[in-house]
Amino acid sequence: MSHEAFPPLALETPGSRLSDRDSETDKVQLKCEVVEATAPQHDEPIVTRKELWSYYLYYNGDNGVGPLNYSLTLFLSLANAAGFDPAKGPGSSCSAPDASGQCVVPWAGGTKSVNSIILIANGASFAIMTLLFTTVGSVADYGNLGRWVLLVFTVVCWAAQFAGMSLTAPDRWSLALALYMIGFVTYGATLVFYAAIFPRLARNTPHARELKGAYERAEISADEYEREESMEMNRISNISTTHSNIGCIITLALNLTVLLPKASDPMVNNYVLVLTNGYWVLLGIWWFIYQRPRPGPQLPKGEHYATIGWKQIWSAFKQYRQLPYTFIYLAAFFLLADGFNTTGTVVLLCQNDRFQFSFLQNTYLGLVQAVACTASTLGFWYIQRYWTIPTKKMFAVTNVATILIPLWGMIGIWTTNFGFHNVWEFWAYNVISGLFQAPYYAFSQTMMAELTPPGFDNMFFGLFGLSNRASSLIGPNVVQAIIDGSGNTWMGFPFLFALCTLPCLILWWGVDMKSGRRDALARAEKQPAYIRRNVQHTEREPVEQLPSKE
Repeated sequence: MSHEAFPPLALETPGSRLSDRDSETDKVQLKCEVVEATAPQHDEPIVTRKELWSYYLYYNGDNGVGPLNYSLTLFLSLANAAGFDPAKGPGSSCSAPDASGQCVVPWAGGTKSVNSIILIANGASFAIMTLLFTTVGSVADYGNLGRWVLLVFTVVCWAAQFAGMSLTAPDRWSLALALYMIGFVTYGATLVFYAAIFPRLARNTPHARELKGAYERAEISADEYEREESMEMNRISNISTTHSNIGCIITLALNLTVLLPKASDPMVNNYVLVLTNGYWVLLGIWWFIYQRPRPGPQLPKGEHYATIGWKQIWSAFKQYRQLPYTFIYLAAFFLLADGFNTTGTVVLLCQNDRFQFSFLQNTYLGLVQAVACTASTLGFWYIQRYWTIPTKKMFAVTNVATILIPLWGMIGIWTTNFGFHNVWEFWAYNVISGLFQAPYYAFSQTMMAELTPPGFDNMFFGLFGLSNRASSLIGPNVVQAIIDGSGNTWMGFPFLFALCTLPCLILWWGVDMKSGRRDALARAEKQPAYIRRNVQHTEREPVEQLPSKE
């Protein structure tokens, strides 16, 4: 068998190939794991310029303005119009000048505050995403299912956004909640399965192929290859994130053309939601046209699509010792994303309370954040490229804001002069959040890509989706209980401060990126080598261990 049948970094992983000295026990163990082998083949098509731009344009449209911002604001507006002030009883208005600041609606035979309902809805949505990502994530690694999974979630999200035209009266607040949850879940799924495409794209760009060829010809060292490959991943991740933020700017600017002239129209918010979604459809459809086929293997005989994802995940967890830094990263990021996402939701609740659920004000604030996001993404990428700073250090810098924002809100417990009580603070928050939020997503995604065994992209990005989009099973439930018990939204910030601080420390001290990358490559090499030799070439002699190039 030619050496070209194996990815190049296998040269550095002595345990990644079978030799004549392999024990029968090892062979049996590997045979049990054949179901997992999905390593990419070397004949995958090179990424074309048209394909790469369609990938960027999809994210330009999938910017989250509709499913995250406007859908939530529309629900809050309807629910607050339908609810009443618990301090004054049924029939009172939540927006009256002398209102207490609380608002409840009928819920499960009693009443529940509107802000608590949102946190409960988010927690339920994250639970649904957990089920989806664990069941569907690994399945998407087989055949051409990955592209169809993304298409289905995208179309459902589009449908939920267009259905917002039916939300015309306060008594439809429960329908608004259902559409928000559908949009929230499917939007999160589109991000996960969109991101799962990125490592394979990055491995197949012309530059990445040139790097691989140079390494195989011993023209560059292993360290140089890893460093340059990481920079290529960061390039695509940062450019795609920049496009998402440019999409925010364009979308919000387009929305002003409706919000300003039709400010008195009671349906103006619905029109804006449809316009936002139409922009995504217009830009997102091209990816499904120009994506080049890079299919995974066929589903193994005797396996079922409904169960193979759970089997793969269970097998992956059993092999924690082979990928320690990958799983430490996933565990720490689970907590970090929980705190980060829940903090954003709580600040948005405070912001909507302050601006009375105004689409126009939220559009202005969103524009400020999008501009800051775009500038910071390009700035962080320039700094990283100029000084060749590792991804982990760049990610650590972005986490400074992740810790400081809940601390900022926590101060608001004891004073109304600071801590998300004033108009200027929400302008400042959107600037600061924008400066660090977009690079946070870009670098966290690149770290995951570097720690993912090649060919297991959908499975590990499915787990990353659990850590990111579906992580908030703790934060929303704890914070809504705190809000219900205290009647004060700001009381949730101390818990969020602790929830954000702990994983930042773990990520800095507990994740060795260099070792983690090599563990991931060794893990990817082990399975395909066995399958190609023992399944497809059972009569061939074992491949001898090659010397390291280092």
